Amino acid sequence: MSATTALHLAAEIGGPPQYDARHYVELARLAERGALDFVTLGDSFARPGLDALAVLSRVAPATRRIGLVPTVTTTHTEPFHVSSAVATLDWVSRGRAGWNAEVSTTEAEARLFDRRSAAPAAELWREAGETADVSARLWDSWEDGAEIRDVATGRFIDRDKLHHVDFEGATFTVRGPAIVPRPPQGHPVTVIDGTGGPSQEAAARHADVVLVRATAPEQAAGIRADVRRRAAAYGRHPDSLRVLVALTVDLGDAETAPEPGLESGPPLAAGGSYYRGGPVDLAELIARWHRAGAVDGFHLTPITPERDLERIVNGTVALLQHRSLFRTFYPGGTLREHLGLARPANRYALAEGRA
Repeated sequence: MSATTALHLAAEIGGPPQYDARHYVELARLAERGALDFVTLGDSFARPGLDALAVLSRVAPATRRIGLVPTVTTTHTEPFHVSSAVATLDWVSRGRAGWNAEVSTTEAEARLFDRRSAAPAAELWREAGETADVSARLWDSWEDGAEIRDVATGRFIDRDKLHHVDFEGATFTVRGPAIVPRPPQGHPVTVIDGTGGPSQEAAARHADVVLVRATAPEQAAGIRADVRRRAAAYGRHPDSLRVLVALTVDLGDAETAPEPGLESGPPLAAGGSYYRGGPVDLAELIARWHRAGAVDGFHLTPITPERDLERIVNGTVALLQHRSLFRTFYPGGTLREHLGLARPANRYALAEGRA
């Protein structure tokens, strides 16, 4: 990766549960003022709070350019519904949607649904990969232009451009086609945490954005190279992925120097990397790692969203923009355009020579 490759930045806007949508709208708007690629909103069956995908569907009409990426748990959830919900978010945001695929591994969460017992993580991530696969097929099951909407003839759909996916996985089957037309982006952006373990293969095979954790640029560069190698083994072009380092940040004391190394912060539930310091030093860290070719960018999780996101945008990001290391405006309107990713061709149109 050359030093001139575009830097990508994203931020988490979750925290303690909030039940007023304005809280999330304001945080997303703040991130948008900094021209961040996207915001994420974490979710799981183990925590109280609003549904992340529904919340970001509310945030969508209150924002214009920022990408919106909710966590969606694929375990205990019907893949057809996952595909429809994410496609709907892409429509209501006019092409700014993504989804962060996650799994549910505990027996306590399994009992909430009472469908099956908890399963090993490796099995659940294989299922998550199949969910990502069938979702992409369902998004393609309507070709572009399938809707006719001709009142005079009474034709709504060109049936030649509608397709059954006929997918059979290890734990589910889906016939299709989708009930939602093909999303504006073709495929909303798929995000997977591929730091290690069972999620690695799903990330390499299906993700557009892979989140990783590292405590030094050399380690990040090695992980990034491994993700790209795995993707190539699945027949994907490595440049079709963006690898972002996931970093939890505490900017509570701007005068406090960052701790030596990133591994010395408090223990994190996800085993992630931790940074404590000021916005200027964080900008220096981001610039140094990116110039070294170690990463495509960073996904930042503020310890205190209301406080730290403001310091990220008005401090860290502003400094990177001043040094011409990060954009000052959005060059396009979709999340794929923010990330420099092409809109995927429709597999069925390609097969029938219409693409």
